[in-house]
Amino acid sequence: MAEVAVVLMNLRQDEAVDDIACRPAQPHELAAVAELRWRWVQELYGTPDTTLDEFVPRFVAWARETEPSHRCMVMVRDGRVIGMAWLAITQRVPHPRAFERMSGDVQCTYVLPDERDRGLGGELIEAVLAWARELGLERVTVHSSDRAVSAYSRHGFEVSPRLLQVEVRQGRAG
Repeated sequence: MAEVAVVLMNLRQDEAVDDIACRPAQPHELAAVAELRWRWVQELYGTPDTTLDEFVPRFVAWARETEPSHRCMVMVRDGRVIGMAWLAITQRVPHPRAFERMSGDVQCTYVLPDERDRGLGGELIEAVLAWARELGLERVTVHSSDRAVSAYSRHGFEVSPRLLQVEVRQGRAG
C-alpha cells in the first residue's frame, strides 16, 4: 500500500501554511490524538467525567488494539498534532461478484479551534477519502455534526435515502 501523506501549501490563496503535513498517525502521536478527542468532548459537552490523565492511556491502548479497523489521519504543524480524522473499516458480507468487500466510516474529524476556517478539516476529509480509495472500500459514510455537514458535502458526501440508522441505546456518549 502506498503511503498516504500530503504536505499542505497555500490552503488559502492569500496565506501560505508552513510545515503542515496530513498523514497517518504515528504511534508516538497517539497521546496527542487522545488529547484532541478529550478536548473535542469538552468543547461540545463540557468537562468529561474522565480526567485527561485517565483518558489518554486508555485511548492510546484502544487505538493500538483497534488499528486494523480504526485508522487515524493527523494534521501536524511543526511536530504538533493540530487535527485528526479516523477511518473505521468494516468487513462486509461477501457477494458472489465480490467476495472481499469493505466499507468505511469517517469518525472524529477535529481541528483545534485556533486552526479552524483555513481548510484543514477539508484536507483531513480528502486524505481519509484517498486512504479509503487506496484500501478499495466500496463506500464511506459519516455521521456529522450540524456545523460540518457543508464541509462533507463539499467533498462529495450526499444524503442517501437508503442509508438509515436507529439509536439503540439511551443517552449519547458523543
